[in-house]
Amino acid sequence: MRVELNAVEDGRNESVNERMDRNWNEILQEVRVTQTGTQIIGGFLLILAFQPSFKALGPFDHVLYVSLLVIATVTTVLALSPVHLHRSLFRRGAKVVLVQFGHVLLRWALFGLAITLVGAVLLVIDVATGHRSLALLIAALVALTVTVLAALPFFAQSGWAHTRVHRSVRRADRLVVD
Repeated sequence: MRVELNAVEDGRNESVNERMDRNWNEILQEVRVTQTGTQIIGGFLLILAFQPSFKALGPFDHVLYVSLLVIATVTTVLALSPVHLHRSLFRRGAKVVLVQFGHVLLRWALFGLAITLVGAVLLVIDVATGHRSLALLIAALVALTVTVLAALPFFAQSGWAHTRVHRSVRRADRLVVD
């Protein structure tokens, strides 16, 4: 069975296996960063329930807390899943499948991390200030920031961005030649 890969040609002279190895290594670097973020926020959420003032929180904050704890746990599992998948498929000639699934799992983990981050900001600001409207406003600003970050890849692939990059590369090539 032959697998067709619609990879964007980037000038590298590499085989499919070399490209999959490189892509897998890049995914692992991203997993390390994502895992750290999910574990820190997840740990923060886990210890909250053991604080003396936790019982004094209102119903909204309790529901928000439990929801965030579940989302953070699922996000941590998603962030760890590519490693589990690698262990399960090791030496089975499934690197292409591993890279494709690893990519999807990591995207979902990043989405979960964004939701957890926005929710944690909402929870902390609401508890710290007691002003739910302020907490919602700040959470909305954090959500907007996350949305802008999520939109960056689409912007980076736009014609305007490609023109700017090509112009910069041509300028750099002229500097090297001169």
